[in-house]
Amino acid sequence: MSTALYSHPVCVEHDPGTHHPERPDRLRAVLKALEAEAFDDLVRIPAPKASLAQIERVHAPYYVEKVFENIPESGLFHLDPDTAMSPKSGEAALRAAGGVCAAVDAVIGGQTTNAFCALRPPGHHAEPSQAMGFCLFNNIAIGALQARDAHGIERVAVVDFDVHHGNGTQASFERYRDFLYVSSHQSPAYPGTGAEMERGLNNNIINVELDPGSGSDIFRKAYTDRILPALRDWKPQLLMISAGFDAHLRDPLAQLLLHDDDFAWVSRQLLEVAAEVCENRVVSVLEGGYDLDALAACVALHVGELMAVDIR
Repeated sequence: MSTALYSHPVCVEHDPGTHHPERPDRLRAVLKALEAEAFDDLVRIPAPKASLAQIERVHAPYYVEKVFENIPESGLFHLDPDTAMSPKSGEAALRAAGGVCAAVDAVIGGQTTNAFCALRPPGHHAEPSQAMGFCLFNNIAIGALQARDAHGIERVAVVDFDVHHGNGTQASFERYRDFLYVSSHQSPAYPGTGAEMERGLNNNIINVELDPGSGSDIFRKAYTDRILPALRDWKPQLLMISAGFDAHLRDPLAQLLLHDDDFAWVSRQLLEVAAEVCENRVVSVLEGGYDLDALAACVALHVGELMAVDIR
């Protein structure tokens, strides 16, 4: 089969303001990197809009209404000090969530082996009733609920290697038995959540805290010793990845000091687990990464590993 790339031009038009780290150039850099000849075989699919029903599986209806009622006709509207909306943010958010749902549909339905969702705004900080950390809706959690409610998938795992803890995904998953959330993240760092003692109501949350300055060896050991065995034991039917690239040593917002090849390595390790336990069914979703060159290079490596699944 193939690897599908879900994106949409309107996601570049979500503009949270001058000098904001989560700027449109992030997605431009990613998409330019994926124009290289090595990616000619990517199946490029425009992200559809999510329905309100899909979004409200995760988010409180009053919060969803608040978001759309406050989309500005011009300028910016701030949902919190870090999270701003511009005139195209509403459609971009719908397509970010909808692209992930469509990717889930395609992977579970067998139309594609796996998928990468190059979409923004990102999602893993968005809580059920609160915008946070540049995120409006929790795209990956919405996709996980799509897998369960539309396809009857009983065990979905999300692995989050963004440098920041995905508090919103944890908040969305912690009361369920059928979702596993695993996060490796710098601590202390924004948003201040993700302690290892936070296990969820059903022991379905695994947080691995990494000290500032942790580099490749410590990161890889965390996956080899803890995260990969936990995934194999849990045996998800679908693996989803919150693919943030801000643990890179050049990223301005954190200090984990990873290199390009660490992201290729972790991608390959996760895909090997998926081959063992869930028939290669993987949906990866772009989260953070704020140095444009590092982001573009690491996304290219990550997508390259997704595309290599069929030839391994």
